[in-house]
Formats: sequence, structure tokens, C-alpha cells
Amino acid sequence: MVIRSSRRVGWLRFSVMLCLTGMFLASASAANWLTPGPVSLKSIGPMTFTPDGTLLIGDPSAATVYAMQIEKSAGDAAASDFADLTAAITKQRSAGSAISLGELAVHPESKSTFVTAMVDGKVQLLRISGDNISEVNLDKINHASKQLASPPADKEFSRRGRKYNLRNQSITDLAFFDGKLIVSGLAAGDSPSQVLEMPVPFAENSIATGVEIFHAAHGRDETATIRTFLPMKIDGQPTLLAGFTCTPLVRFDLGKLDGSQRVRGTTVAELGNRNTPLDMVVYEKDGATFILMSNSARGMMKISTTGIQDREGLTDRVSGGGTAGQAFETVDALAGIVQMDQLDGGHAVVLQETDHGLALKTIELP
Repeated sequence: MVIRSSRRVGWLRFSVMLCLTGMFLASASAANWLTPGPVSLKSIGPMTFTPDGTLLIGDPSAATVYAMQIEKSAGDAAASDFADLTAAITKQRSAGSAISLGELAVHPESKSTFVTAMVDGKVQLLRISGDNISEVNLDKINHASKQLASPPADKEFSRRGRKYNLRNQSITDLAFFDGKLIVSGLAAGDSPSQVLEMPVPFAENSIATGVEIFHAAHGRDETATIRTFLPMKIDGQPTLLAGFTCTPLVRFDLGKLDGSQRVRGTTVAELGNRNTPLDMVVYEKDGATFILMSNSARGMMKISTTGIQDREGLTDRVSGGGTAGQAFETVDALAGIVQMDQLDGGHAVVLQETDHGLALKTIELP
């Protein structure tokens, strides 16, 4: 079985000439469709880089995806090691005490790490190179934007004593795959959980497909929200693996997400209730392919991909917090990781909750 992903795994190896040619054409394309101007992010959302270094970032509150041209600068993510990144930001940036960190992404060329942060009520994009932390100036940056067509209303409501605003889930994850942007999140209407496919450069011909799953922990079909996902090719078949709260792992055929009808995924694993998957990377080690998935309450899972494309979906309820389906193991040493992005074939840059704060460091993939 051959698995390739364009989101979290290292870019496929091309010849030097082809790689340089592709980078040149991609950079020229980015310069042609991105225009200078201010970007004001209203909220922290998911982000990722394209191979040419264009940053794609979601703003759930604004129900908008941005593409930004990030200036290249020398960096070394492996050299960035902060025991308490929040404290380091406070010290280096002279920021106040109200700092909330968001997602991270590693620039594919410079290897600098980028992190979003809410600093004193304002969303900032921070570049981390070695031990230096700097803010990316969004007042005049080459960019483009794409607003979602039918996001949930920006309206707060209460349920079971908790307050919710479904607009905050309009964009839950995104990835660049096969030259297109894939976005998960909620929409208004009868099929709230959806997967969007957008052309890059942005255009009007986006495709929105409602999705549903069999939720084994609940024993029923649901239109649950995708929390994190990986697009990949398994034996040449474009596939999307999605994680949901409580924690079904579901396989979708990307070719069927064409907007014609709601698509029911195949639940290949139930990985435990009372938990939300936070992030995923796919990597190869010792001749096998694995998925590393961080979680809110069930640690770090190393999931085997053996037979994942052919596995029949779960159809019976999995009760009592049990697990079923695709094999996995828990990596205790990586507990507390809330965000990660692949640095190279054997390493990832992570944000990890520790006794000293939220640490930024590089780990070896297990």
C-alpha cells in the first residue's frame, strides 16, 4: 500500500531541476493573483502552507479563508526550543498577560515556524526563527481572500448551560492537496457538516458537500463536525481521513465529494469517547506508514494504516469508552501535544502542554 499526503507529510522528492522550475512558476503565480493590502483577522483558525510558501489561513469568525505571500527569511525550526512559548512572547514582544496561542505551521522552504496568537484581544501572526520571535506585518501584505458562501449565523445561543456560536466552527481545518484547498466546517441549512473544495488561485467554482458518519460511540448516524483531517492518496485513490469528537476516524472518497449529494463516510475506527482529536500528521517509518493524532483527553495515538483503504466500516455501537477498528498505540511520551506540523521525514514541530507552560519544540516521529 502506498500512501501520500500533501498536507502534513514532506513534499514528494522531485529532481532538482523540476523542483526549481516548479518553485519558480508557483512563485510567479502567487505574485500574479495576490494583491497588497491589509488583512485583519477576527479569530484564530487553522493554517497551512502550499509548497511554494503561500500561507493559507482560516478565519472562522469572518467565515473567510486568506492566502498570504510570506516573505522568505532564513530559519531553523529545529533550533527553536521554548519551555514556555507564552512567556517568551510576553518578554520578546512586550505583550500583556492575555495571550492565547493557536495553530502552527512550518514554512516549507525557510523552515521557520509560524504561530497564530491572540495577544491582548488582537490576532497576530508570529514568525519564530531560532530563538527570535517577530510579528508578521499584516497591514500591507500580498493576499487574496475567499468568503464562505453559507456559514452559520454569527449568533450566540445557550444549550445545557453552555454558550455556543456555530460561526466559530465555520472553518475547523484546512489543507492544500492536489493544487486545491480543502476546508472542513459547519454551514447553515439542513446539512451542516461540510467539506469545501476551492481552486487555488481562488475563484467562484467552489464545491460544497455535506457529510455524515456512523458514530460508533453513540451508535447512530450523525452529521457531526469534522475536527481535523488528512487528505492523502492511498494506492492512487484520493482519500480524506477525518477525525470527530468522541473519536470516530472516518474515510471519505474525495472523488465522491462533488457537491451532488450528502456523502456518508466509512468509519474505520472508534478511538474512544469523551475526547476530541486536535491534529494529525502522516509519515513513514521502517517501511510502514502511520498517522500520528493528538487528542484532548486520550494522549497521542500512533495509528497503523495497514488495510485502511479496504477496511469495512463499523456498524455496531462501541460502548463504555471502548475502541474498535484500525489498530493504534498510545505514545505516552508525546502526551499533551495540542498542535504539530511536519518538519521533515523524521521530525515534527509541536506545541506541547507541560508543567512549565506551552512548550515549542521539535520531536522525532515515533
